[in-house]
Amino acid sequence: MRHNILVATFILLNTVIYGLNSKEALRVGVIGLTHTHVHWIFGSEPRGDIEIVGIVEPNTELAQRYADQYKFSMELVYDSIDEMLNKVKPEAVTAFGTIYEHLEVVEAAAPRGIHVMVEKPLAVSVEHAKKMQSLAEKHHIQLLTNYETTWYPTTHKAYELAKKEQKIGELRKIMVHDGHKGPKKIGVNEEFLEWLTDPIQNGGGAEVDFGCYGVNILTWFMDGKRPNSVTAIAQQLQPENNPKVNDESIILLQYDHTVAIIQGSWNWPIGRKDMEIYGVDGVIYADNRNDLRIRISEGYDGYEEEQIKLKERKAPYDDPFALLAAVVRGDIKLEDYDLNSLENNILVVEILEAAKKSAELNKTIQFNE
Repeated sequence: MRHNILVATFILLNTVIYGLNSKEALRVGVIGLTHTHVHWIFGSEPRGDIEIVGIVEPNTELAQRYADQYKFSMELVYDSIDEMLNKVKPEAVTAFGTIYEHLEVVEAAAPRGIHVMVEKPLAVSVEHAKKMQSLAEKHHIQLLTNYETTWYPTTHKAYELAKKEQKIGELRKIMVHDGHKGPKKIGVNEEFLEWLTDPIQNGGGAEVDFGCYGVNILTWFMDGKRPNSVTAIAQQLQPENNPKVNDESIILLQYDHTVAIIQGSWNWPIGRKDMEIYGVDGVIYADNRNDLRIRISEGYDGYEEEQIKLKERKAPYDDPFALLAAVVRGDIKLEDYDLNSLENNILVVEILEAAKKSAELNKTIQFNE
């Protein structure tokens, strides 16, 4: 009897170990090192969901800095996208160069059947976004967009409370605030600063860099519905630091029964990524990554408040590259207009382009005409 138990235990352990070992890490190539969000993927690799098998970065000095910090061999580094893709044949690539270069990454990867994740936003223009969409659909690849706020537990709890539980009643107004003091003031490295403050390579200024967060979240909250109109203002308050682009923006989105105010700024004295969701019965404050408050209306200006401290989400929903691996492997299918999804982020680029036009012309853009 004891022997049978030992044998059964041994078989069970081997089955578990085999299951763990048989789930191989996704082979990923990193294209570009000039976007400092690239630290994220190097920090994520030890989780075991992905293996970085190649890096594209023609700036050898920059590549060496990352190699020294993260202890990888310079033999992983290639000068061109084609060379890296042909040599190491990754299953997916992540783009950490300029936003303008996202199209080039998809043009190289998609025909080879290689999946792509880019940093926000998806593209610098609707023209680029549509070309990327066409390539992704033609070659049947996943094309995901990564935002920091996608991984905030408060983002998802706010959605759950407002949309699924209807905790605060019908939605009336959503306000999203994202930004910091400005790229130069917070000390981003020169390689990043050079293109982040370039209207061609970044696609714009603060309205693109930080306005995209709110547009992405609104598109998700509104189930992919297009706003009726887009109104925006943009201003340059730090010409000495951002001579080519705006650094202050407000985007107003009007839906049938809801309005949104999205403030993307390089002028916040204190960095922030938070939102307020107003319904007919109360308000949800997603104050930061982990802190959320719910206020239910009582009388004129009274309320009952609940404060929630949220833990990190469970894997793979706590990390962009773990999710990428799960999507590519077919373990997860993204829901319609998911924050990472292509259809969400095509609409984000359309709205951002309308916002830039609105600010330039000083007029409201009727979005559905």
